[in-house]
Amino acid sequence: MLENKLKNYLLLHLIVFIWGFTAILGALITIDAIPLVFFRMGLAVLFIAIFFLVKKKSFYLDKTGLLKFLVTGIIIATHWIFFFKAIKVSNVSVALVTMSTGAFFTSLIEPIFFKRKIKPLEIILGLIVIVGLYIIFNFESQYKLGIIYALIASFLGSLFAVLNGLFIKRYDANRISFYQLLFGVLFVTVYLLINNNFSIAFFDLSKSDWMYLVLLSSVCTAYAFIASVKVMEYLSPYTVMLTINLEPIYAIILALFIFGDKEKMNPEFYLGAGIVLGVVLLNGIISNKSKFKEKFLQKIKLKK
Repeated sequence: MLENKLKNYLLLHLIVFIWGFTAILGALITIDAIPLVFFRMGLAVLFIAIFFLVKKKSFYLDKTGLLKFLVTGIIIATHWIFFFKAIKVSNVSVALVTMSTGAFFTSLIEPIFFKRKIKPLEIILGLIVIVGLYIIFNFESQYKLGIIYALIASFLGSLFAVLNGLFIKRYDANRISFYQLLFGVLFVTVYLLINNNFSIAFFDLSKSDWMYLVLLSSVCTAYAFIASVKVMEYLSPYTVMLTINLEPIYAIILALFIFGDKEKMNPEFYLGAGIVLGVVLLNGIISNKSKFKEKFLQKIKLKK
C-alpha cells in the first residue's frame, strides 16, 4: 500500500511539472483565454475518445454521474478560463504563485464534503502559503487583476479537486475525465454561440498556435487530467492540492529560460516562492512520518 502511495506521489510530481509547462504554453499561444480553453478541451475530448475506441472502453455513464460531471465540467472550464486570463494580463510567475492559495482553499472545502474536522495543521500550512503570497505581491502590486483572476481560478481548482476525490470512489478516472472535459467544452461552446464568437477567423490560427494547442490538449490535458484523477485513489485531495503548489516553482524555472527578462521578478518574489516550496516539503515529511507510524503500529498489533 505504501509503495503504491509513493509511486503515485512521484507520478503526481510529474503531472505537476507538466501542468507547469501548461502555463508556458498558455503564454506562448496568442489567442484569448476563452477560445484557448475551447480548443484545449475540445481536442482533449477527441484524444480521450480515440483512446476509448482503441482500448474498447465503454462510454456508458449513469444519470447521476452525468449530472455530477456536468457541474464539475463547468467548474473546470471556468477554472481554466480564469487561469489563462491571469497569465494573459500578468505573467506565468505571478499567476502560478497566486494559484498556491489552493492549499488553503482545499483545507476549508475538503472537510465539508468528506465530513471530517478541519485539521489545524492544514490551516497553518495554508496560512503560511498566504504569507508567502503576501510577501510577493507587496512588491508586485502592478499585477492586481492577474492576482484576482488567479485567486478565482485557485478556488475553483480546489473545489474541483475535492469533488473528484469523492467521484473516484465510484467512477474510473478515464470516464470521469472524458465527461468532465466534454461537458466543459459544451459549456464554453454555448457561451461562444450566445456571443456570436464563431466565425472562419475563429478557427484560422497560426501553425505555432495549432502545434502548441495539440501539445497542450494531448500531453498537458488528456494524459495529465486522467493521471491526476487516478492518483486520487491513493492520495487525499489536500495532499494533491498542496503538491500542486510546486507548479509555480517548476513553471518559474521554465519561464525564466523561455521568456527571459519578462519573467524576472524582485528578490522578494523568490523569497515568497521559497516559502511555498518549504510548505510543500514540510507537508510531505509530516505525511510520510504519519504513514510510517501507522504501518509500524499495525505490525505491532498483528504480532500481539
